[in-house]
Amino acid sequence: MSLRLQLLQVARLAPRLLGDSTDLVRDFYRRQFTPAGAACDRGGRPDLYYTIFALAGAQALDVPVPVDPLVAWLEGHGDGATLDFVHVGALARCWAAVGADRLPPGRIEALLERVESFRKPDGGYEGDPRPDHGTAYGAFVALGAYQDLGRTPPRVLDLIRSLKRLETPDHAWSNAPGLPTGALNATAGAVTLIRHLGFPVNPAVGDWLMAQRHPDGGFVAVPGAPLPDLLSTATALHALACLERRIPSTVHERCLDFIDTLWSAEGGFHGHWADDHLDAEYTFYGLLALGHLSL
Repeated sequence: MSLRLQLLQVARLAPRLLGDSTDLVRDFYRRQFTPAGAACDRGGRPDLYYTIFALAGAQALDVPVPVDPLVAWLEGHGDGATLDFVHVGALARCWAAVGADRLPPGRIEALLERVESFRKPDGGYEGDPRPDHGTAYGAFVALGAYQDLGRTPPRVLDLIRSLKRLETPDHAWSNAPGLPTGALNATAGAVTLIRHLGFPVNPAVGDWLMAQRHPDGGFVAVPGAPLPDLLSTATALHALACLERRIPSTVHERCLDFIDTLWSAEGGFHGHWADDHLDAEYTFYGLLALGHLSL
C-alpha cells in the first residue's frame, strides 16, 4: 500500500467520530473545487498542493470530484519542468488520485526525472538548492511521487541512510544534520517512511513523540512550543500508529477536545488556535487525526 493510500485509509474512519457533521465536511470539500477543476489555496488561487488535499478529503468521504476539468487542468502542467519540488510531487499525487493511466506515454518517466533532479549527494531529496542534504519531508514527497506513479525510487538504501544523518541525540529527527533536538513533523515523517519501507525504528522514538503532547490536548511542533497544532497532532498520531504505540485514554480524550476547538460549522478545521482560515489541507489533517482516534 502506498503512503497516499495508507493516509486515505485512516481518514476514511473519521465519520465514526464526526457523526452527523460528516455532511458538513463533504459540503466543505465540494466547495473547494473551482469550475476549472482545481482546488484553491488560501488566497483563492488554483494550486496543485491544495488540490491534493481536496482530492484526498473528497475521496475519504466519497465526495464526487470534477474529474474531466481537473484532468484538463493537470495536463496544463505537462511534465512539471517549471514546477518546484513540492508541486511536482503534488502533480504526481493528483494524477494518482484521478488515475495515472490517463497520462500519455512517457509522461511518468518525465515526471520522475524531474523529481530525481532534486536528489542530494547524500541520497535524500530536498527542494531547496542550498543544503547539500535531504530532509525527512523531501524523502516523504519523493517516495510518495514514485509510489503514486507506480514506481520505486532508485537507491532506496541511500534514501534511508540520508535520514540517518538527520537523527538527533534525543531519539528524534530534524531537518538538518547536527542539531541537538528533533522536530515533531520531521520525526513523524521519518518514522512513517522508515517503517513503510520495512526497516526498524528505535522504540525510544515513541517516548519522544509522546513527550510532545500539550497539557491542553494535541501535540506541539517542537519541544517547548507554547501551542499545539493540528498538523503536528495528526502526524504524531500517525507515527505512533506506525510504531504500534497506543496512547493513554487521557491523551486520547484531550486530543479529541483539542480537535473540537478547531472545528468550524462551515465544515472545516483550523490549523491552530490563532488560525482564522479554513482550508483543504488542515481539514484533511483533522480527518486523519480523527481517523486514528476512532480506532
